[in-house]
Amino acid sequence: MRIPLSVAGVLFLLYPVLRPWHDETTTSGAAAAMGSTAWVVAHLCAMLGFVLVALALLDIHRPSAITFWIGAGLTLPYYGAEDFGLHAIAAQPNLVDLAGSVRYNPVAITMFGLGLLTMAAGAVMVAIRLRTVPAILFATGFVLFLPQFFAPPAVRIVHGVLLAVGCVWLASSPKRVEAVLSPA
Repeated sequence: MRIPLSVAGVLFLLYPVLRPWHDETTTSGAAAAMGSTAWVVAHLCAMLGFVLVALALLDIHRPSAITFWIGAGLTLPYYGAEDFGLHAIAAQPNLVDLAGSVRYNPVAITMFGLGLLTMAAGAVMVAIRLRTVPAILFATGFVLFLPQFFAPPAVRIVHGVLLAVGCVWLASSPKRVEAVLSPA
């Protein structure tokens, strides 16, 4: 499962790099960002990255994979609304209000937060299991996934670099194969 984890790393880097960075507190900025094809592609990169990581973790540590899958399942509906829903309403004159309604719906944002925290827990389980620098970087990237949303674009891009390095390095780490063969 080296390839899915490596591809996930690249996708997590592409997510903030491709994402359009406009002032989404204004109608024109929100429309420019959310209405672009780059918005859809960028968010799709993150969604595919979550699925590929969950798949790759089956080869590293099954309890971590199950935990990560639960987190991805809770997170992906929010990403779908953010990606496809906001893109579909980008031309509406009240876009900023509508986007707020989508993003801050109590059930949606709770599922999103719990999903990201659950994926972080799965990644931390991998780090505890493997106790390697690549696994720690991998886990750190997922622990920081939720907080990075409150950071400026440059920090979010650095977060994408961290996830890419963590995923690709973990994928190439020989110790990850030993973890599957040794007792839990």
